Amino acid sequence: MTKIHQQTFGKGQSIVLVHGWAMNSRIWLDFAQQLAQNYQVTCIDLPGHGESDKLPTFTLENISHALVDAVSAEKSCWIGWSLGATVVLDLASRFPERVNSLILVAGNPSFTESADWAGVKKEVLEAFADQLTKNTTATLLRFLSLQVKSVPNNKALLKQLKATVMQSNSADEATLQGGLEILKQADLRTTLANTKLPIAVILGAADSLVPDQIASQLLAIAPRLKLDVIEEAGHAPFLSHPEKVLTLISNFMDEQCL
Repeated sequence: MTKIHQQTFGKGQSIVLVHGWAMNSRIWLDFAQQLAQNYQVTCIDLPGHGESDKLPTFTLENISHALVDAVSAEKSCWIGWSLGATVVLDLASRFPERVNSLILVAGNPSFTESADWAGVKKEVLEAFADQLTKNTTATLLRFLSLQVKSVPNNKALLKQLKATVMQSNSADEATLQGGLEILKQADLRTTLANTKLPIAVILGAADSLVPDQIASQLLAIAPRLKLDVIEEAGHAPFLSHPEKVLTLISNFMDEQCL
């Protein structure tokens, strides 16, 4: 079984936090400890990231199996950020008995742009994949800069993102390439449309990776989901606007208990 590093804080309803591409669970720590005032919060490192073991191949199926095997809570609200949002959507489709709700933070069920869907241009992700083979560090720094582009306090946020990457084991190139391949290829719009689980989506109006134009598209395919767009937030709203995101999560969790 793949060893998945995790830390758990607090007591109450179970929440699992799943980070994004090239990051690790440290990115959640301050936010998780605030959330843990009311819930049991588990932060995990994706396989091959931070202190978790690598997978032979970094695919959604393998990731979902590894995470479900690692998390002990019978049922949880799974919160995924960016690539993590894709992961939790996939996990919920494979293991609905382990999920009671989903929250997608700066997530897009089809991350790449297409004729009928807003997203990142495929060429941008392909350029990242190409640059990784030449200079992994420079590519990661460029990606981090994109996450906070146009956000008012972007310098402080970029410093925090860099520290998170540097303070833990970096994912190797094969794992990073696997993550980019998932973002390029995965299309979970049908999964989102068909799920009966309660789902919330939190977007940033200034996100340069997940454009807020998808808000209306998401509601068109999944009218039941709860959707909020945070003004001036970029790709990491839980860092730039933690109090707002905490309130949105708490309100959503409370609604599930009614």
